Amino acid sequence: MGEYIVTAFDSKGKTLLNESFEAISDNDAKSIGLRKLKGENLHGYPARVTRSSAGLVYFHS
Repeated sequence: MGEYIVTAFDSKGKTLLNESFEAISDNDAKSIGLRKLKGENLHGYPARVTRSSAGLVYFHS
């Protein structure tokens, strides 16, 4: 299992969500990250899912 971080921002760059979680793969992490964004009603905001070991899994601007 790897550690991942989902982060969402408002239009001015303020962090709205910054939450870490574990996932089996990058694809699983993307799915979990998108679910977390939808759960917080942040799915339309700029967001990213990254690996804690430095790697971009998902990006939306």
